[in-house]
Amino acid sequence: MKTEFATAMGRALDQVRAGDPAGATRAIQDLLRGRETGASGEPAAQEATRPAPAASFDGIEEAEVLGGRAPRAQAAPEASAAPPRRRMGAAVDALRRLRPTGLASADAGRGAEPALPTGARFERLHHAGTAGARDYRLYIPAAQPEGRPGLVLMLHGCTQTPEDFAAGTGMNAAAERHGLIVLYPHQDRSHNAQGCWNWFRPGDQEAHRGEPALLADLVRAVAARHDVDAGRIFVAGLSAGGAMAATLGATHPELFSAVGVHSGLPHRAAHDVISAFAAMRGDGQAARPAAGGAPRTIVFHGTADATVHPDNAQRLIDAAVGGRQSAARTEQGRSPGGRTWRRETHAAADGTALAELWRIEGSGHAWSGGRAAGSYTDPAGPDASAEMVRFFLAGA
Repeated sequence: MKTEFATAMGRALDQVRAGDPAGATRAIQDLLRGRETGASGEPAAQEATRPAPAASFDGIEEAEVLGGRAPRAQAAPEASAAPPRRRMGAAVDALRRLRPTGLASADAGRGAEPALPTGARFERLHHAGTAGARDYRLYIPAAQPEGRPGLVLMLHGCTQTPEDFAAGTGMNAAAERHGLIVLYPHQDRSHNAQGCWNWFRPGDQEAHRGEPALLADLVRAVAARHDVDAGRIFVAGLSAGGAMAATLGATHPELFSAVGVHSGLPHRAAHDVISAFAAMRGDGQAARPAAGGAPRTIVFHGTADATVHPDNAQRLIDAAVGGRQSAARTEQGRSPGGRTWRRETHAAADGTALAELWRIEGSGHAWSGGRAAGSYTDPAGPDASAEMVRFFLAGA
């Protein structure tokens, strides 16, 4: 049994290193059930009747993600002579030790509060309007810019909080250098069971209702209170937050001058829970260009993302560029943390940057260049927050 356990753990480690944490988890689950697995980590032929493993989103299983439970096939009864299950604790602890180098734990950031420079504020506020209400955190930089400030709306991923997201992305520090205000709305579990923005629901994909209307109303209220420059309002998000950022760019191009999407999906990539998982697997339809042109868009995605398929990054760029003529240019490099990256830029005939796509080699479902103080971060990658702010302000 010790040999079987060691072999399975070795396979799980190989799968984690290959960017397939879901496969590693399945291998350990099979081991705990006393099942022998093949080299691929999938059950042997005699277990073919077992239901397919659930997809996951931000580390949450398919059956629990997006605020509901997805239908699952029923498993065939276990044979009465099946070996006893092993203790879960040892396997879970082992899995936690198998995380790829540089990737911050999904459990990081719980209760995190980002450090503030002297004179800066991180206010705890509440917004209520005709489209709904949400708590939010607001970063007010110590550095006062010349003229009116700009604003970045930051949308966290599933299971995250504004504090966790701020600590992990380091966006406050990037904004401080340019005198930008940063707005972090909180999607709590009363609005979605896993704290996800509801990007996949038709009622939350239109300008004048649902979460797009709520978030736009919140942004306008904060912008009016702080005399924000209307030409320097931007939105960015991770995962479900990235998908909602893409939706806001499509529904409110008059409000947002540029959009940043990290590990997310295009607007209207899904219309319910089932199609959401298909889109996350990379089976979604091609994104439709926004009517009248989308805001300038920058996209980050890890090539080893096993939660949201990297094909969604190209779909986001295709939607941003649309039918407009553009010149594409590609360059490669390596971050100080050791991640290789490939950047593809699309510019209009007059040189205006329309879109920018960063593919981060070997990175998973995590904010590139983030801080280990927050969840779902990859400190080894290029600094997505700094690059997004640079892209945002280049066209402002």
